[in-house]
Amino acid sequence: MSTTTAPGSAAFLKAIELRRSVYTINDKIPIPDEKVVEIVEAAIKHGPSSFNSQSPRAVVLFGDDHKWLWETVLSILKPIVPEEEFPKTEGKVNGCFKAGHGTVLFWEDNAVIKGMQDMFPLYADKFPEFSGHASGMAQFIVWTALANEGVSATLQHYNPLIDEKVRDHFKLPVTWHLVAQLPFGTATAPAGEKTFKPLNERVKVFGK
Repeated sequence: MSTTTAPGSAAFLKAIELRRSVYTINDKIPIPDEKVVEIVEAAIKHGPSSFNSQSPRAVVLFGDDHKWLWETVLSILKPIVPEEEFPKTEGKVNGCFKAGHGTVLFWEDNAVIKGMQDMFPLYADKFPEFSGHASGMAQFIVWTALANEGVSATLQHYNPLIDEKVRDHFKLPVTWHLVAQLPFGTATAPAGEKTFKPLNERVKVFGK
């Protein structure tokens, strides 16, 4: 089977390759903050969602608000993480996440999900799953688009531990629940080596 792709798809697939988990970042980025916001807005607006529910939400943090988030993460983790392990956790949060330029918080709106469940009761049990799909695609779009601009990131999940405090601090709707956090910056070291399982075990093609 030919692996040749059209120029447009080749560029898109190359952007996907650029998207990696990078844990060593600094607070400098090669694009203005406004470009980051533009990327996030485009992802939230155009990212697909089942029944066009448009359930994903996003909050973009820069400067002191970004730092506040990761200080809050540590303050919540400290009573939970064993004392002998906390220095490692603290080093990771401060060195990998807080050290970045900003953070994108991905949320889902439970009010939208409940509304879809009421409107389409036949699929009521599926809408939380559909919501996860929509959020995952929004995360992927932002992460990949940032990588294509030379901005590195990792996807973190300190929810639901931090949900309430973050919602209260930024005065967000109580119906929003946090799904993921994407701290971003410029890589100070390359991503680690990535290995791949054989594609013939992961992709099956029939009818040719």
